[in-house]
Amino acid sequence: MMKLFATAAFATGLMGLATTSSHAECGTVTIANMNWQSAEVLANIDQMVLSNGYGCNAELVAGDTMPTLTSMIEKGEPDIAPEAWVNAAKEPLDKAVAEGRLLYAVPSLSDGGEEGWWIPKYFADAHPEIKTVEDAINHPELFPAPEDSSKGAVYNCPAGWTCQITTGNLYKALGGDEKGFTLVDTGSAAGLDGSIAKAYEGKEAWLGYYWAPTAILGKYEMVKLGFTTQYDKEAWDKCNAVLDCKDPKVNPWPVSEVQTVVTTSFADRAGPAMDYLKARQWSNSTVNKLLAWMTDNQATGEEGAKYFLKNNEDVWGKWVSAEAAEKIKAAVK
Repeated sequence: MMKLFATAAFATGLMGLATTSSHAECGTVTIANMNWQSAEVLANIDQMVLSNGYGCNAELVAGDTMPTLTSMIEKGEPDIAPEAWVNAAKEPLDKAVAEGRLLYAVPSLSDGGEEGWWIPKYFADAHPEIKTVEDAINHPELFPAPEDSSKGAVYNCPAGWTCQITTGNLYKALGGDEKGFTLVDTGSAAGLDGSIAKAYEGKEAWLGYYWAPTAILGKYEMVKLGFTTQYDKEAWDKCNAVLDCKDPKVNPWPVSEVQTVVTTSFADRAGPAMDYLKARQWSNSTVNKLLAWMTDNQATGEEGAKYFLKNNEDVWGKWVSAEAAEKIKAAVK
């Protein structure tokens, strides 16, 4: 992952915009800078908005899901985890929230974290009858495999990832082999991405696993297939997510809960800055497009945040007060 650097000159410029009273009210706030692209850029957006618009002394600190959430639960620091995939520590987080030590400010991803089987948008438009994974698995002729065009292809998640297990179990539950398909080993994330890019270049059919938010879905418009069944947590935990499960069910992926987690010690002193954090929510589509720009331009999280604030006021303007918006626009010119 790209590393983020907040330059001293930039931080000084941001702090200079704050009034003495608002700076004193908000004070120093630490923001967890997680080590994946979407979390990095959101942390930088928060740092710029809180520093520019609300007079906070906002600092980025290195973070990752479990170490950051554990530290917030046990020590009350850092103050903010902008993109926390909370399922990894749901029970202790809920306990800390119930005890008044932490709070969930807002689901940072309005769609949640998404996983599933996807097809290209141009293919979905040409084949409106393919709306679900069950529809797709009944038509191997529409998705010819690269090594054997007499079979259909489902592109799997990279080896060693949990999604390789869940995709394999869904394929098994759907009777992929019996329906005339083969499960394609993509080898790596780059291999999976490359298969989508190749399909798009030739306007070819493609069917396989992917997740959001991601840069690849910002660059290539894809449609997630539905299911005719509802999510069954018990079946998922006992079988669908278990390697070599003998009898998996057709079971959609659960939506991952992604929250902005805040310490109550910060929330109590944040004043209007807390209004921003409670409103700051974006869609996977918005994130996908930003990540695609960052990837194409080899941009850091800081550069991605500046680009977003310069070009997407229609999105972030709804998160902040009019006064804060003017300060932010002036700072990122």
